[in-house]
Amino acid sequence: MAILNLTQHAATAEQVAAGVIDLMQHDLDALKGLLTFTGLPTADEIYDRAYAIAALAENLFAEQVMIGGAPFLMPVLQMALQKRGITVLYAFSERVSIEKIVNGVVVKTNEFKHVGFVEVFI
Repeated sequence: MAILNLTQHAATAEQVAAGVIDLMQHDLDALKGLLTFTGLPTADEIYDRAYAIAALAENLFAEQVMIGGAPFLMPVLQMALQKRGITVLYAFSERVSIEKIVNGVVVKTNEFKHVGFVEVFI
């Protein structure tokens, strides 16, 4: 079953392989506008945006979605989606440290590998 990506970021190759699909550009632009806060939001603004995102998902016939973003928005968004019968998933990644020697200096970087999804009920 497809998992609609309701984050601002394109799905990784691993997420796509697991069934995540990105929004078309028009819908992605609308989503980004709803997920981006430029000032301190009010509770009403948070609820309005969460319910607008949930309506977008419903209009796209989503049955499962992957969400992520501002921690103050996610619980309200999750609730709004679940009220519509949409399954909410959070991506779970593991940090993998990679060390390389570059010009005699050890350079350590981290990569995040998609492992699966976490489903949480409110």
